[in-house]
Amino acid sequence: MLLGAIEAGGTKFVCGIGDENGNIIERTSFPTTTPDEVLEQVVKFFRDKDIKALGIGSFGPIDLDRTSETFGYITSTPKLQWANINLVGAIKKEFPIPIGFDTDVNAAALGEMKWGAAKGLNSCIYMTIGTGIGVGAISEGHLVHGLIHPEMGHMLVRRHPEDSFAGNCPYHKDCLEGMASGPAIEKRWGKKGQELEKNEKVWDLEAYYIAQGIANLILVLSPKKIIIGGGVAKQKQLFPLIHQNVQALLNGYVRHEVVLENIADYIVPPGLGDNAGLCGAIGLAYEAFLENNQK
Repeated sequence: MLLGAIEAGGTKFVCGIGDENGNIIERTSFPTTTPDEVLEQVVKFFRDKDIKALGIGSFGPIDLDRTSETFGYITSTPKLQWANINLVGAIKKEFPIPIGFDTDVNAAALGEMKWGAAKGLNSCIYMTIGTGIGVGAISEGHLVHGLIHPEMGHMLVRRHPEDSFAGNCPYHKDCLEGMASGPAIEKRWGKKGQELEKNEKVWDLEAYYIAQGIANLILVLSPKKIIIGGGVAKQKQLFPLIHQNVQALLNGYVRHEVVLENIADYIVPPGLGDNAGLCGAIGLAYEAFLENNQK
């Protein structure tokens, strides 16, 4: 059975065809320009592909309330051209098949639980650190939603005593995203992260903030696996520093062996690499297909 998948990112859209086992058969990507241009390319890619369902993991904020008049919309995004765009409706108009819809990070968490680093578990966190910081969560086997959906990348963090950077978030200044996203690194240091690979102070500070976010998530949600992806997380020196900082922050309070002794196997890179989001969208498509057939 062929399933369609869309990883709708703020920078680029990735479209793919896969199967119910998470195998990606075909894929393409294109920049996130205007809605009209992007949707035209989406329709062109999926036309005549004979997909049975389609999953969308989207940048947000988005409306996930199925009882809402704006379900399926991208809502108050700072990407102004995309504000109040009925993404699901526009695609459903062209492809009247079951459509699964969630945040891009929830999709990535689902992909990692089905086929990646959290396979076999019923809870996990997926944090992406790149242009922004987003967090997807699965708890007791269910994707976490709420009033809208969690925005854990904007949790408040303690400022490092030696850090005078005001923060880069237009809403909160020095929240987690404001202090540790890719643009925050560039604004603080005057260079992109990949140009600062050998500057130890950069990554000590980065780990200090990321670890606070992770420690808070451990205390609030108690996930069985924590997965960190995104461009910034490709700096491999970050993970040992995050592990050390998380253990120091928790200070023995969470008395479980994975935190105390095996933290390198608990806080990990994506098992699916850069395919976590696309595989997760395949997972959303398959769940939508099964739900539709049970009606």
